[in-house]
Amino acid sequence: MIVERRKLMLLGASALAAPALARSAQAQEVTLRLHHFLPPVSNVHRHFLMPWAQKIQADSDGKLRVQIFPSMQLGGAPPQLFDQARDGVVDIIWTLPGNTPGRFPKIEVFELPFVADPRAKPNALACQEFYQTHLRDEFADVHPICVWAHDAGVVHANRPVHRLEDMRGLKLRFPSRQAGEALRALGAAPIGLPVPQVPEALSQRVIDGAVVPWEIVPSIRLQELVTHHTEILGTPTFYTATFILAMNKARYAAMPAELKAVLDANSGLAAAEMAAKPWDEQGPVVRAQVARRRQNTIFQLPPEEKQRWIEATRPVVQTWIAEARQKGFDGEALLAEARRLIDKHGA
Repeated sequence: MIVERRKLMLLGASALAAPALARSAQAQEVTLRLHHFLPPVSNVHRHFLMPWAQKIQADSDGKLRVQIFPSMQLGGAPPQLFDQARDGVVDIIWTLPGNTPGRFPKIEVFELPFVADPRAKPNALACQEFYQTHLRDEFADVHPICVWAHDAGVVHANRPVHRLEDMRGLKLRFPSRQAGEALRALGAAPIGLPVPQVPEALSQRVIDGAVVPWEIVPSIRLQELVTHHTEILGTPTFYTATFILAMNKARYAAMPAELKAVLDANSGLAAAEMAAKPWDEQGPVVRAQVARRRQNTIFQLPPEEKQRWIEATRPVVQTWIAEARQKGFDGEALLAEARRLIDKHGA
């Protein structure tokens, strides 16, 4: 009788414990909201953010999910994305530091004219490695998952750009402060706009074109709005823009250790390399599609003309170094380190 009574007590205890265990297992499941500014048809959404979210879900056996909200579906404007992550409005954001000019001066070193590699992978890995040593203070308000930079930027315009003189007075959208300064040094009239605003600005003749990489072109129908595309080939390339995938610090700190480990394994250099793929793999696909359009022409700047552009934009680099000195950091040393890392990962 005593044995039977003990069995009943054990069974009762197990029954009481079962819901608690179920609640504990359920508590380990986390869904994070990721907010960004491009449409779901964009290459970055389809070929980086979606695969990255799917990999995290698979690596966590479904316990960690990332729900993606493109096209600013959760409200606000692209320049507000960084603060949305900082303030916990959303869990994760993907944005350009250059959307808030001057706020992140050190990462601008990669955006200076004729510093970057024409391929995304060397720029992305160099940028991420640079972050680990030099940018932690700059992004201390968030938990960076990775930082990176894209491939060669291209000049897309409604008239031919074959020589330095063709840039004079051309109203071109730019993505970052340093790209804008480079365009100004080349004689263009730079206009800062978030990339989703480019189609309307072109249609209303607010701008004559834009500087963006090939990868983004179909997302904003740029190949339908302009007919001239000027490439600046070789290393270094004209410009690149930097990006950050960042998470709210408190949300990251509150995650269960096992899920935090999954996120960490898909962060840093691993994530930066994955992020580079849309530009390196989809960029050539987009270029080929544009080349097949009969009314569109793709012009490659000759080496001697490229050298003229390099000389014209040298003052932009020197001005940034002087500004860095005023802000209390050694811009010349950071520039040398950025170039070294680009060379290292481009070898």
